Amino acid sequence: MINSNNGSALKVLLFLSFLISNISLGQNTNFKVTLDAGHGGHDFGAVYNGHVEKNIALAVVLKVGKLLEANSKVDVIYTKKTDIFVDLVERANIANRANAHVFVSIHCNANRNTAADGTETYVMGMNKIASNLEAAKKENSVITLEKDYKRKYEGFDPNSPETMIGMTLMQEEYLDNSISLASKIENEFERLGKRIRGGGVKQAPFMVLHKAYMPRVLVEMGFISNYAEGNRLDSEDGQNEIAGAIANAIISYKNEYYGTGGAENSEARPSQRNTDSAATVTPVRTKTITESVDNRKVAGKQDSSQVLFKVQISASGRKMDLQPRNFKGLKNISMDYENNVYKYMYGETADYDESKNLLEEAKARGYNSAFLIAFKNGKKISIQEAIK
Repeated sequence: MINSNNGSALKVLLFLSFLISNISLGQNTNFKVTLDAGHGGHDFGAVYNGHVEKNIALAVVLKVGKLLEANSKVDVIYTKKTDIFVDLVERANIANRANAHVFVSIHCNANRNTAADGTETYVMGMNKIASNLEAAKKENSVITLEKDYKRKYEGFDPNSPETMIGMTLMQEEYLDNSISLASKIENEFERLGKRIRGGGVKQAPFMVLHKAYMPRVLVEMGFISNYAEGNRLDSEDGQNEIAGAIANAIISYKNEYYGTGGAENSEARPSQRNTDSAATVTPVRTKTITESVDNRKVAGKQDSSQVLFKVQISASGRKMDLQPRNFKGLKNISMDYENNVYKYMYGETADYDESKNLLEEAKARGYNSAFLIAFKNGKKISIQEAIK
């Protein structure tokens, strides 16, 4: 028989054990990856030649997850592990509740032109290229299969992705890091000998990415409408190959931004969400070298009250000397350090047309995922606002 004093002591010990256990869980610093298999349940996705998108996407997601789970410093969260239908907004919510560091949605492509082949990797953005909008339209149409979708997605027309512009100003929040992750995925695909369609990372308004508050990408692994590529994607070897490439890219991203150990706490994440206001701009701390490019005006010679355009060529957790040898020969490189991330930019001009020329120069040097950014009065603004 246990006396009352011993009983009380036992209760205290049990309570302390519970507290210690929860504190340990709360201090978990592992890098968190949310994996999303496109479509599912009554939503089959694309179906060609006996190949079903939802089945291939789920199989690859589970393989990617298994590879990542082999790393003790990585935690994997799945939007689903079985063939069920999950609302698009709920997929993002799963990632948000887990406080994930990245969100990766995996899909297959299809086209009536059965010769079409290759991979595409998208980040959330408002690019109005017709083919990108068509891709978003196809994926976003899934919401019509959800119950009460008109109320849930009030103001959004899945047949017109541009309507997303008016819903939020948050589409550029995680753009830098999303592009970095997407570029790594494409680099891994290139090593497999796969064709990268469009020559680089693409931007489009995908609803599944829209509400995920972290770097996020959507991967189109290839065309199941293409006879050879569809057969490969629906094979064990082909899926292992793709899964290995995606897992390697995610680990490479983790190692670059967070090192080879666990992830830092959420306050130090790159491109961390600004919870005060989606439209808030942050001061830019820039270090610039004064070498010129073809006698163009360089940083420091422009009126800072003007809208100025630059080309962001990379973002990294590593600081590099601002010398042309480190940037494939490009001169006039500037650097912005923010949220533990070094962002490297090429050129500076108040002329939007000239900025597009600078962008093409950067891409010609191998920076395929380079993109334009804009500043006014030393603060970053959206490209849309800059053009206005």
